[in-house]
Amino acid sequence: MTTLRASLDADLKTAMLAKDEIARDALRMTKSEILLREVDLGRPATDEEVIATLQKGIKSRRDSIESYRSGGREEAALKEEAEIAILSRYLPKMLDEAETRAAIDALVKELGLTSKKDMGRLMKELKARHEGLDGRIASRLAGEFLA
Repeated sequence: MTTLRASLDADLKTAMLAKDEIARDALRMTKSEILLREVDLGRPATDEEVIATLQKGIKSRRDSIESYRSGGREEAALKEEAEIAILSRYLPKMLDEAETRAAIDALVKELGLTSKKDMGRLMKELKARHEGLDGRIASRLAGEFLA
């Protein structure tokens, strides 16, 4: 079992003992998603795969928040936001916009990228070099650099 997975399991037990329903539900759902992934892989998930599962869960919750708010279900949106806060603790530190801009600028110069058709290469290299990358911000900023 990976160290990140062990940490999630320990925190789930703590949340259950503390009767913290939001943390319990968020961690149970994540544990279930990790177990499904492990069944598909046929082996224990690595920390990188656990992080990818966490990121997928957070993205899904962000989409749900938009749906809940447009449907006037503010209480459900707040619950999703609380779950995102819990799951985000397990992710590497995210790059802010300035750090992302600097990373893109450096890569564009290093790789000699000039046009929009280089976008895929830039994004692939960014993701490989920077774990805490927000894809939406990176894509928007990359579009500014590659005209």
